[in-house]
Amino acid sequence: MVAAASVSRCAALASLLSLAVQVASAKADGSRLPERGLLGLLVDPICARIADETSSATNVYYPGTPQYLKAIHHWSLASAQLSDCVVEPATPEDVGCVLRIVGETRTPFAVKGGGHSTNPGFSSTDGVHISMAAFSEVKYDASAQTAEVGAGLVWDDVYEALEPYHVNVVGGRVSGVGVAGFTLGGGFSWKTNQYGLTVDTVVAFDLVKPDGTVSTVTEASDSELFFGLKGGLNNFGIVTKFTLKTFPQTKVWGGVITYTENSIPAVTAATAQFSATVTDPKASIITTYNFLAGSPGITLLLFYDGPTCPPGLFDSFLEIHHFTKDVKTRTFLNLVKAPPSNVQANQRGSFHMVPVLEYTPSFINAVAKQSVYWGKRLSLLPNLRTGTFFSYAVEPFLPNIYTHNANHTAYPYSRSRFFSPFNIYFSWLSPTDDKLFRRSILESAQALLDAAQAGGQSNLGEVPLYPNYAEGSTPVEVIYGSNLNGLRKLKKRVDPDNVMGLAGGFKL
Repeated sequence: MVAAASVSRCAALASLLSLAVQVASAKADGSRLPERGLLGLLVDPICARIADETSSATNVYYPGTPQYLKAIHHWSLASAQLSDCVVEPATPEDVGCVLRIVGETRTPFAVKGGGHSTNPGFSSTDGVHISMAAFSEVKYDASAQTAEVGAGLVWDDVYEALEPYHVNVVGGRVSGVGVAGFTLGGGFSWKTNQYGLTVDTVVAFDLVKPDGTVSTVTEASDSELFFGLKGGLNNFGIVTKFTLKTFPQTKVWGGVITYTENSIPAVTAATAQFSATVTDPKASIITTYNFLAGSPGITLLLFYDGPTCPPGLFDSFLEIHHFTKDVKTRTFLNLVKAPPSNVQANQRGSFHMVPVLEYTPSFINAVAKQSVYWGKRLSLLPNLRTGTFFSYAVEPFLPNIYTHNANHTAYPYSRSRFFSPFNIYFSWLSPTDDKLFRRSILESAQALLDAAQAGGQSNLGEVPLYPNYAEGSTPVEVIYGSNLNGLRKLKKRVDPDNVMGLAGGFKL
């Protein structure tokens, strides 16, 4: 009798698990979810409703399926969460349906494009996770000199699609960065010296508003909303497609050089000289001060927007003794893939930034010291912490980059004062160290802000922080400044019920 009961219970459990698997994959083959009954015990009712009310082209995935795991995955494990379900809408109308349901039920949700954010909850949730993966088309219009780019793409995809046409857009500088978050946050590019930020090159947004309506937003159709979307992140709805200006693209010259500790002073001097003297808008660098495996070093990215660079332009770097060098004429896509930016994927990590008016030798020396200080303090040896990589990226730009667009944008809130972004990145292994590392990256940023001000860079508190680099606790006031009141009024008009407030991010 006991054995029979045990068999019966096992059979019942097997039946439940079988149904759970059927539910989890119900839409993977185009079928609909079953009606009520046992479903309520297995599937979040909001997810079930979304599955019922969206079209058959849209998929809903549940925990335990490969599609679910792929969709919630982030470049940084620290910013991934286990959601009730993943919704992969296939059409803007289905995105609208999802927004109406989560808005009506006040269900937390997230929108993930490329998944490169390191801020927890910015593109992840324990509620309904909306994956934009189905919005993956790139369409080039030669007559308009524009490209329509889906919000589910990473920039690698875009560059590859446009390469046969010998044109390009103003996009990300390293591999794996998503189109949507990058663009909605501003976008500093290898081509920014020539054409401005990515937001300066957007001519239209295909937007699903918080009430579920679908619209194309341009300067002519709604100038206020067009302004708000250019740097306003996810506060005004979900963008499914961007229409971007395109520009001619030849092969480029550049790549990666790495240097060991002995060469740091020489690279520092060359970086300061480059920032102060080079005015060619096709030339750009990123000098990254790293601490890895117990030792400091530098990873230098060189870029010239042409097959060859002018004689002498980068000689101050090329003449320094290096550890490795991969610099040559190559396609733009090949250059973007050259840096080992994905080596730190699948670890925990955080970005932050400091606004910099001038990359002086004294400031860059302070950067080098910070990399060593925090690297030694938070690495596995000798302090038994789980830090794996500490990176400080010096990113000089020309002082006229904010003049390429005469119209106001949500970010940056002021274009009258030049500043360059400066990126800090820490990676680590243990979730128990999350608070320690996020606190430490803020302390390091403050130390460098103090160093910049001590070196004569004044009123840095009035310089906007770049939202794509800013750590998640950054107040919105220092991102949007004088634009904040106008953005809040726009938010009330576009999203009176604060549906987008149910998603994470820098909220207005």
